[in-house]
Amino acid sequence: MKEHELKPPVGSRKPRKRVGRGNGSGHGTYSGRGGKGQTARSGGKIPAWFEGGQMPLQRRVPKRGFNNARFRTEYQVVNLGQLAALEAESEFTRHSMAELGLIDAGGGPVKVLARGEIGRVVKVEADAFSGAARAAIEAAGGSAVTTGKE
Repeated sequence: MKEHELKPPVGSRKPRKRVGRGNGSGHGTYSGRGGKGQTARSGGKIPAWFEGGQMPLQRRVPKRGFNNARFRTEYQVVNLGQLAALEAESEFTRHSMAELGLIDAGGGPVKVLARGEIGRVVKVEADAFSGAARAAIEAAGGSAVTTGKE
């Protein structure tokens, strides 16, 4: 085989599409661009939300209520039942809870809730406590310390 005998594999090369060369070519008249008007022009796109000049849906529907999502504090929740299940531990800080897999170390503030029961003395440090959780921990003889990093 010589260099001048080399050919690309069959089907790997395709002739370029020549538009606007008459109807006999199959790509005449509109040159593959459809009809007239905005969509026939280069860069002529109509946004997905455009309704032909009709008052758009997002402007027809009345706006109501208040959404505080931007400033909301998203707590990482730990329940008393989860703390009670870890009998080897008696002191729970943010660091120890992250090591035990109860919370994400880089996540938001930690809040302890009262789901479940705790029947032993524990010291819990968290950013917030529900009233029932604080009462349950203190009733068992433990202490609930708010770190104040809210």
